[in-house]
Amino acid sequence: MVRKPTSKETARKPNMREAILAAAEELFATNGFNAVSVRDIAQAAGANPGSVTYHFKTKDGLLLEIYRRHCGPMNLRRSELLAAARRVRDLQDRLEAIVRAYVVPAFTSGSDLAGGGARFTRLRAVMSAEGNEVARKIIAQTFDDTSHAFIDAIHESLPHIPRTDIVWRSHFLLGALYYSLVTPDRVSRLSRGQADGSDAASAIEQLVQATVAAFQAPALDQPAPARRRAPASNKT
Repeated sequence: MVRKPTSKETARKPNMREAILAAAEELFATNGFNAVSVRDIAQAAGANPGSVTYHFKTKDGLLLEIYRRHCGPMNLRRSELLAAARRVRDLQDRLEAIVRAYVVPAFTSGSDLAGGGARFTRLRAVMSAEGNEVARKIIAQTFDDTSHAFIDAIHESLPHIPRTDIVWRSHFLLGALYYSLVTPDRVSRLSRGQADGSDAASAIEQLVQATVAAFQAPALDQPAPARRRAPASNKT
């Protein structure tokens, strides 16, 4: 039987809950959900396994709390920015404002408790790739409502683009957002130092402009604009 921590232990370690959350987040982001045990988390946090189950019941409950503490503030900020973006009259400006409302909070919520940071973004990417059913349900529970709101807003700005195409392009945006936050050094390396991948302002602008252009591309069932042929040169 797993022993629960006593009231004296809780009093001696008032930040134990936060220590457990931080340890679990780091381990999940590095090793995935399946490979990490409650004992691993407790050891990394300097706690006993009973402390983990006392505060979070199960490993699933711990992962859910990690998502809640990060994504609650981020989703709230996204919703606030989206509401303002939908009031923009010009459709082109509105589309850009909508995309920016989605991208900016992921970069600017730098505090671990405010919904951002590379570690949690890396965890999200790992959870998505791992295909764990628990993680899949938590991701859907945390993000689907906000995602539907953004997809609907983009569709309102681009009514001629099928919603399914917008879903695909939103999916690509999420992948680009993950990669930009997790591996900024790649931009610096491939640009031979001419670009700073860790420059959040530049990353936001590049991502927003590229995404707006992608959303505005013709739908798959629509013909692409005909390309003009270059005038033939007169050879003598």
